[in-house]
Amino acid sequence: MTLNYEVIHGLDFTDEDIAASLRRGGLLSLELEFSKRCNMRCIYCYASAGAPLEGELTLDEMKGIIVQAKDLGARKIILLGGGEPLMYDRVTEVVEFIHKLGLDQSLFTNGMLMTPELARFLLANEVSVVIKRNSNIAEVQDLLGGVKGCFEKIQRGFNYLVEAGYPKGHVQLGIQTVICRQNLNEIPDMWTWARERGVIPYFEIITNQGRAKEFKELAVSNDELSAVFDKLKGIDETRFGHKWHPHPTIASFTCKRHLYSCLVNSQGKIQPCTGIDMPVGDLRKESLKDILLKSPVIQNLRNIYSTIEGECSSCEFAADCYGCRGNAYQQTGNYLASDPACWLRKNSRKAKAAQ
Repeated sequence: MTLNYEVIHGLDFTDEDIAASLRRGGLLSLELEFSKRCNMRCIYCYASAGAPLEGELTLDEMKGIIVQAKDLGARKIILLGGGEPLMYDRVTEVVEFIHKLGLDQSLFTNGMLMTPELARFLLANEVSVVIKRNSNIAEVQDLLGGVKGCFEKIQRGFNYLVEAGYPKGHVQLGIQTVICRQNLNEIPDMWTWARERGVIPYFEIITNQGRAKEFKELAVSNDELSAVFDKLKGIDETRFGHKWHPHPTIASFTCKRHLYSCLVNSQGKIQPCTGIDMPVGDLRKESLKDILLKSPVIQNLRNIYSTIEGECSSCEFAADCYGCRGNAYQQTGNYLASDPACWLRKNSRKAKAAQ
């Protein structure tokens, strides 16, 4: 069996792409929130989404931001919604605009508002879709989603996408799963289910922010995360020909987004990512280019391999991984600190003590 050491899920970029982007000081992708409005109340939600905020971006402002991102070299726009993107009443106009600019796009949605017509529209506009799926058990999904009956609606939305033709070529279909106490035992089976269908498993750990702070029962220990990531690694190697090193924060995926991306929240503020919910600039006052060049936070993160602190700086994977900056920021207040959720930190301490 030939093992694939390169990009294995179609949602990220190669090291060569990233290096070129860093040299020109630009972007490869932009994450865009529409509104904090949401039809679910996920108990782990990073944004505590539900009601829209005052002063959210207009359609014209969004289009202008997307053009700025393209001018900086962005090849992909990631539509997050902030809440649920399909609740934004002009989402199809945004999708068509991005498609006409020749940019790739990925939509992260809970799928509850998906229809057969919308699924076909998204495929026609070459939108990769990642749909929420936190459990194969209705009661567990409804609990995590905070809405009774959401399991059935999410499954229906997923089926509409499959019936429309997803996945197709470079247009991907994925499931987004947050690993927590309530679904921990299901994770290997859900991973296998996705891989068998050509669906990207986007399985991530929780950052302690938003509603997750209110629901401590979601927490999973570092040892448990290590064990489940090891199981997923074994499944991928033996059954699907993918080889990767287990480390936070997304299984089979090395998060390098801070080297080439940023988040525009629903009010036009720039954040490094969803986990580092620290505004570093306002697009209603400055250009995207100027914010990226002037922000010390953005520049520190673009040079993360030299600015990172603590055990992450000397980890055996330090040349390729920098842990989850969101976890570091949420748990320590320092976005450059070592990732507290990384099980490799404990292993590193044990190795040093034995020397």
